[in-house]
Amino acid sequence: MLSLDGIKAFYGTSQALFGIGFSVKRGEVVTLLGRNGMGKTTTINSIMGIVSPSSGSIKFEGVEITKLPSFKTANLGIGLVPEGRQIFPNLTVRENLVATASNHQKNDHPWSLEMIFDMFPELAERVHSMGNLLSGGEQQMLAIGRALMTNPQLLILDEATEGLAPLIREKIWHSLGQIRDNGLSILVVDKNVADLIKLADRHVIIEKGKVVWTGTSDDLQADVKLQQRYLGV
Repeated sequence: MLSLDGIKAFYGTSQALFGIGFSVKRGEVVTLLGRNGMGKTTTINSIMGIVSPSSGSIKFEGVEITKLPSFKTANLGIGLVPEGRQIFPNLTVRENLVATASNHQKNDHPWSLEMIFDMFPELAERVHSMGNLLSGGEQQMLAIGRALMTNPQLLILDEATEGLAPLIREKIWHSLGQIRDNGLSILVVDKNVADLIKLADRHVIIEKGKVVWTGTSDDLQADVKLQQRYLGV
């Protein structure tokens, strides 16, 4: 479904990515792992057209998207839950969800407000509240719901549970499991390796802008030294 090959990216004269390459198959959950500052967000921003790679290729469903603007990438069926949530603070929960709702891929059973509220009943209770009045956990639920309302084929989450209380993190992981079980492909960045191992099929570890390891959840769980080397603080 998604493939990156030899992606290099710069911020000015500073190079951030040095030939990143990996893939996400249909219905698969893949994680991007690594310490802070290693290139995970830049990789996601390159996929979404927020950062323009200097070289390499990004394809989605066989379509070259490397140089596409963000809105065209989104219209092809990629939904983003960005780092920091970035919900619309002066819109209500309902308005946030319907503001960008679409079904460009003409899904037979598109996501609806009722489906989002069924997954996140907390949002149903706050449906008329402004985005800036929500808790961090509620904002993350809203950001996920907003992305789902675009009816993507691939859902990308950058720092899925960063800064959230344990109970809220558990709620988010449960919802991502439901989304996975519905057949949606997911690419996720997070630091909670134990939870990611339960959720994901494969993992990609990035170190200093390069892919240094890929493998299954069983492979990652069994290799404690690998986790300490690339993921330990």
